[in-house]
Amino acid sequence: MDILVTNAGGPPPGKFETFDDVAWQKAIELSLMSHVRLVRAALPYLRQSSAASVLAITSYSVKQPIPNLVLSNSVRAATVGLIKTLALELGADGIRFNSILPAWTETERVYELMASRAKPVEQPRRRRLRGNQRIAPRAHGRPDEFANAAVFLVSPQLRTSLA
Repeated sequence: MDILVTNAGGPPPGKFETFDDVAWQKAIELSLMSHVRLVRAALPYLRQSSAASVLAITSYSVKQPIPNLVLSNSVRAATVGLIKTLALELGADGIRFNSILPAWTETERVYELMASRAKPVEQPRRRRLRGNQRIAPRAHGRPDEFANAAVFLVSPQLRTSLA
């Protein structure tokens, strides 16, 4: 196996006080342990590859928490910590580990999150397009732009250009 991409859907939106221990455990299972288990299962095959690459898909919320997403903000940060640690531990085995932290990308999840804010979907999108300076002016990435970045990160060409 040369390439492993790990990804998980996000836990439900909400504020800290709305979640009990069961909700936190479910979020950890969904957004952290799924990465752990997939890497663990693939590791024997990755070790056999001369160009092994693992890419974990998380969220830009790792760098800048998103309001009303306490579960996702917290657990995705743990996933990035895992991937950085695996890069240190398994890099000597020739396995590259990267994570990609996409911002708002035009997906069903983004529109569900905007709908959960109980405002028309286009209103928050227009506000981000106008007023948030931390995100590029267009604000929403397209899935093909995200795919191009992911392909680059898992490409064997990246290995040779870093050598």
